[in-house]
Amino acid sequence: MTKPPEYDFVEYVSGRLARLHRAAYFLCGDEHRADDLVQSTLVSLYGSWARARRADNLDGYVHRILVRRFIDEKRSAWSRVLLRDRLPDIVETPDETHVERATIVAALRTLPAGQRAIIVLRYYSDLSVEQTAAALGCSTGNVKSQCARGLAALRTHLGAASGSPSTRRPTAVTANTR
Repeated sequence: MTKPPEYDFVEYVSGRLARLHRAAYFLCGDEHRADDLVQSTLVSLYGSWARARRADNLDGYVHRILVRRFIDEKRSAWSRVLLRDRLPDIVETPDETHVERATIVAALRTLPAGQRAIIVLRYYSDLSVEQTAAALGCSTGNVKSQCARGLAALRTHLGAASGSPSTRRPTAVTANTR
């Protein structure tokens, strides 16, 4: 029996959904917005699945859609609309991992969108310099320079947030450059 055409799409998404959501979360810093970002990415991917599945680097193709959706959302006037009169009070007892993640997300939010996208794709999505450049449609030199600037800014921000010297290298944003 032959597989339906959507089978490949479902199989691909099932294997990559957690990774896409994590990348989206680090891009926007909000779990609910990350859900929306992943959903709009997957809707777009489904619409162009016949072409996308023939791509040499399917993960890069999908990450490019994700980053473009994120940047488009930031430009939209809807990104500044608050649907309630005030934000809900969230009562949590954060554990150490949650505090660390919140600190890293806050530091990522201080970066320009392009640097943030490069840092997320390189270190959280574990793409190589070449894959990141392909996903963003830029040169490998641009990826390397923006990555270096972004990491320096994160080190400064995270060093200032912890009260320690900025020479301390945070473990969450350090990795070997490929």
